[in-house]
Amino acid sequence: MPPRAKTVYRCTECGADHPKWAGRCDACGEWNTLAEEVAARAQRSAPRARGAATGATIGAVGVAAPVRLRDVRSARTARLSSGITELDFVLGGGIVPGSMVLVGGEPGIGKSTLLLQVAASLTAAGTDVLYVSGEESPLQIKLRAERLGQGDQVQLLCETSLEQILDVAGQARPAVMVIDSIQTTATEELEGAPGNVGQVRECAARLMRFAKSTGATVIVVGHVTKGGGIAGPKTLEHIVDTVLYFEGEGTGDHRILRATKNRFGSVDEIGVFHMSADGLLGVGNPSALFLGDREGRASGSAITALLEGTRPVLVEVQALAAKAGFGTPQRVATGFDGRRLALLLAVLDKRAGLSFAQLDVFLNVVGGLRMQEPAGDLAVAAALASSVYDRALPSDAVFIGEVGLGGEVRPVSQAERRLAEAAQLGFRTVYLSERARPKRTQEGMRVVGVGSLERLFQELFR
Repeated sequence: MPPRAKTVYRCTECGADHPKWAGRCDACGEWNTLAEEVAARAQRSAPRARGAATGATIGAVGVAAPVRLRDVRSARTARLSSGITELDFVLGGGIVPGSMVLVGGEPGIGKSTLLLQVAASLTAAGTDVLYVSGEESPLQIKLRAERLGQGDQVQLLCETSLEQILDVAGQARPAVMVIDSIQTTATEELEGAPGNVGQVRECAARLMRFAKSTGATVIVVGHVTKGGGIAGPKTLEHIVDTVLYFEGEGTGDHRILRATKNRFGSVDEIGVFHMSADGLLGVGNPSALFLGDREGRASGSAITALLEGTRPVLVEVQALAAKAGFGTPQRVATGFDGRRLALLLAVLDKRAGLSFAQLDVFLNVVGGLRMQEPAGDLAVAAALASSVYDRALPSDAVFIGEVGLGGEVRPVSQAERRLAEAAQLGFRTVYLSERARPKRTQEGMRVVGVGSLERLFQELFR
């Protein structure tokens, strides 16, 4: 009778092992995160010489030796251009050889399309690329390549066994290898179906070792859960060098690529793409995409300037306050934190005398962008007041500032860069905190400093 496989319960958040199941992880305190998996098979290691244990043979073959930092050669390796400007911008200037990149996003958002475009561009530039797919057949990928009009020369491998993938990659020695996806890849060293906690972590760790040892860049696709996080253990995001998230509405025609981790560049950078019949096309001026028609606008619309990483982006905020048809008024926010909206409504009621107790409030950030920076508070407050008074705001005005609990308008960082972006798109009036007045202003632009919401509404609705 074969011996029974040993199982452990491992936390998907922190990776801690537990001998039996429990509702709460003792290491990180998270609930319902323990998943059962088969323990890895014990691997036999060759016996070492007695001198190796004492350090007598440091430097011999197979024995690790410490190195002083001053002896490490500093070599600046040129980055590879993916052929897509927006992707290179998010990565910090291009693809770093020997790195591992994780691309996550909802099903159908365009991950496979983007990576096939990257593989096609790199191959056309003379870079060897191996595209590994465990989800689609060669015919399906061929049909996508024909629709994009590129990618005929890409080397394709449809395989889910990690050992087979590494053997082929060891022979082909590609400069870039794409794995679509990590949840369909499995290793024979572990029992269990592909996609479980142990398989995902072990496959990712071995792919990372392959990237570091060979200098090849490995790009893996990760599925997301209902909560929006990448499926599998949280350690998956700690293993890789860069984590990119694809955002956007499935019914929309544009996508946002956001970097949440990048060891070789800035985080929180975004790249904006337009989905077309020819694939994903980079949007050179994202501000124009997130702005609606500025002529003849109705009440409840305001423009703000956000900083996404190092890039200033102008965004339109729309608000609608209407009489509630039922006993409890609705509070609906799209692209904005609902708790932050409740806070601003309370500040407007207490500090500016605008009561929303009998009004339904709907707030929308145009273009599907999610506003996370507090610099958009002033635009949200102005849009809400505009809807209540039913008076349109100036079409050439931009509102930049954080709103405090006392109704005061607080300054935000890098105001000059935001004003320069606004001036480039034709805006001539900027409302911001009195303490944030820049020393130099754009020619023809009027900067209005306001200290509180009450002062702002006197300027707008007097």
